[in-house]
Amino acid sequence: MTVRVGFLGAGLIATYHGKMLHGSGTEHDIVAVHDPDRSRAEAFAAASGARALPTEDEVIEACDAVYVCTWTSEHRRLVEAVAAAGRAVFCEKPLATGLADALAMVEVVEAAGVVNQVGLVLRDSPAFGFLRHLVQAPVSGRVMAVVFRDDQYLPVQGMYASDWRGDAARAGAGTLLEHSIHDLDLLEWLFGAVTSVSGRAGAFHGLDGIEDVVVATAALADGATASLTSVWHDLLERPSLRRMEVLCERAFYVLEGDVWGPVRWTRPDGDEGALEGEGLVAAVTEQVGPPRNPDGAFIDAVAAGRPASPGLADALRPHLLVDAVYRSCGDGGSPVAVPPGRPVEVPWS
Repeated sequence: MTVRVGFLGAGLIATYHGKMLHGSGTEHDIVAVHDPDRSRAEAFAAASGARALPTEDEVIEACDAVYVCTWTSEHRRLVEAVAAAGRAVFCEKPLATGLADALAMVEVVEAAGVVNQVGLVLRDSPAFGFLRHLVQAPVSGRVMAVVFRDDQYLPVQGMYASDWRGDAARAGAGTLLEHSIHDLDLLEWLFGAVTSVSGRAGAFHGLDGIEDVVVATAALADGATASLTSVWHDLLERPSLRRMEVLCERAFYVLEGDVWGPVRWTRPDGDEGALEGEGLVAAVTEQVGPPRNPDGAFIDAVAAGRPASPGLADALRPHLLVDAVYRSCGDGGSPVAVPPGRPVEVPWS
């Protein structure tokens, strides 16, 4: 089966997914795209072989699977339209500007029974996958503390050039929701459940409702503590960089870079080393399995008619964590308890 793929939104992230699909080796054709900016849709179409169509409905009708890559406030409406037409849907993160809308979107795709996936793509990063393998090794002992920093320049400029990220009506909020929802997802994926959070936020750019600094602390169920610093600055030479330090009882790990590392380790008996690039991929392949192309995995799931992963429901936990951190920031940094498991309603509404 050749899966017909369409895109709603034709900006930077749509281009990224188009390139990932091109390199996935899957049977698919990108056949249609729509963007309110006609020139951007036409540029995407010229690069991908798609047709730039005048309406969202025409894209949905022409395709078996639809990528929703618009600004965040449009996600719920478009996911509901795709699901109502019985098409598979890939929605970029964050799902929505708030937890209530994210919950409603999950209910819609589950009721429709359509294949769905969310763009929490760092779960498929070779660097984070190898770090997860190292942390889970018995020699490491228990995780004691995590220090996580994520920074990039304010994405209304430079190669991102997305003016909507400076508009709270379209983006919902700033660096924590729009960028570091990835990071909160990774904290639980790597280290287990978060039980409470606290946070402080700042706004240096004067954009109403758009914070550009958040420092959050998370208590983990196994007793560890994690800190996350998320910053949007103006240093254009740093487009998007992450660094994580993990201190275990008998090991110390450092990750730099979202995807290719390096990942460094220090363990007992002189066991020290570092891997990056092709060497890192080879180690992940040997220890965990070949790194997955998340876009290719989505197409394979659509072709087979089976669930995709991570699905929209998997984004509810990071949305819950984001919501809890914002509540803490609004209450002067007071701790906010995080209920266990997948939320079925907004717990503090």
